[in-house]
Amino acid sequence: MNWLMSEKNEIQKVKSTNELFPIFLKLQNFHTLLVGAGNVGLEKLSALLQNSPQANVSVVATEINPDFEHFAAGYSNVVVERRAFRDDDIEGVSLIILATDNFKLHSYVFELAKERGILINVADTPDLCDLYLGSIVRKGNLKIAISTNGKSPTLAKRLKEVLNDALPEEIDKSLDNLQSIRDSLKGDFSYKVKKMNEITSGLVEDRKTIVVSLRSYWLMISTVIILIMVLFFVLFFKF
Repeated sequence: MNWLMSEKNEIQKVKSTNELFPIFLKLQNFHTLLVGAGNVGLEKLSALLQNSPQANVSVVATEINPDFEHFAAGYSNVVVERRAFRDDDIEGVSLIILATDNFKLHSYVFELAKERGILINVADTPDLCDLYLGSIVRKGNLKIAISTNGKSPTLAKRLKEVLNDALPEEIDKSLDNLQSIRDSLKGDFSYKVKKMNEITSGLVEDRKTIVVSLRSYWLMISTVIILIMVLFFVLFFKF
C-alpha cells in the first residue's frame, strides 16, 4: 500500500513537469529511416550508432556531407542513397528521423508517419516529434538518458559531462558482480529483491558523494558567471 501511495504521488508530480516516457529501444530489431546527411544528420546518425552499433539505418539525402559519408562507410548496416525522399521510403520503417533544412518536407513526412503510426523525430522541431534523442551517459553496461523536455539540450549536455566525470569506470565491473550474485541467489522473486536491496544499500552513500560533487560543480559555475558580470559592469562604467 505504501508503494502504491508513493507511485501515486510521483504521478501527480509528473503531470505538472516532464511527461516524456523514457524507454530503451533495441534498434537492431527495427528499421530506421534517416532523411538528411549534413551536419545535423551526422549528429543524429552518430547518436544512433554510438548507442546501437547494429541499428539498421537507411539514409536518404540529396546532398551528402563528406564527413557523413566517411562515418557511415564504417557500418555495413547503414545504407546511404543520394536522392530525394520518396513516399515508399517509409515502408517497413518503425522510426523516422528528419534532419534537413526543408520544413515543408518535414511537415509532409510527419503527416505520412502519422497515417501509418510510425514514430518520428524532427531536428529542432519539437511540435513534430514523437520522441527526442537525449544526452546519454555511458559507462559500460550502465546507460543514463537525460531529458530537459526539449527546453535546453545545452544543459543536458553539461549534466552529461558532470555525470561522466562523477561515475567511476569501475561501476561496470560492479554491475557484472551484481549480476553474478543475483544469478547465484536461491529462492523466489521477493527474496531475491530483498537480498539485492540489502547488497546495494551501500550505493546510497555513494549517491550522496555524487550529489555533493554536482552541487560543487554548479556552485563553481555560478561563481564564475557572477565574477564575469561584475567585471563587465566595472569595465562598462569605467569607460
